[in-house]
Amino acid sequence: QVQLVESGGGLVQAGDSLRLSCAASGRSFSSYAMGWFRRTPGKEREFVAYINWSGGSTNYADSVKGRFTISRDNAKNTVYLQMNSLKPEDTAVYYCAAGSSPYSISNPHYWGQGTQVTVSS
Repeated sequence: QVQLVESGGGLVQAGDSLRLSCAASGRSFSSYAMGWFRRTPGKEREFVAYINWSGGSTNYADSVKGRFTISRDNAKNTVYLQMNSLKPEDTAVYYCAAGSSPYSISNPHYWGQGTQVTVSS
């Protein structure tokens, strides 16, 4: 029902910024909570950021609080992740996900293909 395509990843140096985009197709985009996750080889996928259906509520992993900002534009069916002050430990494949309700991404129903973010020292 929802297809998600991430973009905006790339190779940057520590301290740089990137903005990831997640473009959604399908119906009822505004009905879903959305989130960003990331994964590196040998590690479990970890939660990065959450935003509820309207954009009025957000949550972040402690490791990115104060540096990353999640936002959404329901009119454009797009979710963003603004990443500032990037660190080498932020290097990962970043995935966009749609939750099972307007208020939760505990059990995501839809995933994007991922976009690589590499941060060099």
